[in-house]
Amino acid sequence: MIKKFATLVLLVGLGAMFSSLLLGYVPDTELNFTARYYADNTVTDTGAANIVTAIIVTYRGLDTLGEVTVLFLTATIVSLILSQARRSDALPARKPLAAGELLETGSRLLIPLILLFGVYVFVGGHLTPGGGFQGGAIVASATLLMLLTNPLKRVSHRLISALESVSGLFYVVIGILGLVFAGGFLDNRILGLGTFGALFSAGAIPVIYTLIGLKVGAEFSSMMFNLSKSEDH
Repeated sequence: MIKKFATLVLLVGLGAMFSSLLLGYVPDTELNFTARYYADNTVTDTGAANIVTAIIVTYRGLDTLGEVTVLFLTATIVSLILSQARRSDALPARKPLAAGELLETGSRLLIPLILLFGVYVFVGGHLTPGGGFQGGAIVASATLLMLLTNPLKRVSHRLISALESVSGLFYVVIGILGLVFAGGFLDNRILGLGTFGALFSAGAIPVIYTLIGLKVGAEFSSMMFNLSKSEDH
C-alpha cells in the first residue's frame, strides 16, 4: 500500500512539473545567437550543402568523436561478455536452419545494393540527408542479411578490427591536422572547399564521413557476428 501511494505521489509530482513547463513554454520568435551563426555561416565556412552534417562533423567534431568512442566501447563489451559466455557454455552447438531459396536468391541481389547505398549515404553526407552513422548502419544491415542467409558465414575478426582501428586512427589524425593547419580540431578546410554542391567539395567532410561510416559499419558488424556465434551454442 505504501509503495503504491509513493508511486502515485511521484507520478503526480512529475505531472505537475511537466505541466508547468508545458504551460510556461514560449517558442522563440527567432534563432538564438549560436543557431543564427550556424545558419548564416556554415555554408561559407565549410562549403557543405547539408548544414546539419557540417555542424556535426566540424563545429561539434569532439562530440562526434565521443559518440564513436561510446559505440566502440559498446561493441567491445558485447564481444567480451559473449566470449566469456561461450567459454562457460558446455552445450553442443546447434545446427542452424537452412535458408530458403527466396532468401538466398534475394540476398545475392540485395547485399551489393545495400553496400552501395550505404557508401552513397556516407560519401554524400555533405550534400544530402545522411552521413557516417546512417551509412555505417546501412552497411551493417548487409552483414545482418548475410548472416540470416548463411548463419555459418564467418568474416575474420582481424579484418573487422583492423578496419575499425584504421578508420578511427585516421579520423583522429584528420582532426589533429585540422588543429595544426586550419582553425581547430576536425576543421575541414585542410582540403579545398571546392565547388559548392559538387561531390568533391566541403573540404575534408566527405573523407571524415567515409571514415565514420566504415568505423560504425565495422563495429555494428562485429557485434552481429558475436551475437550470431552466441546463437550457435
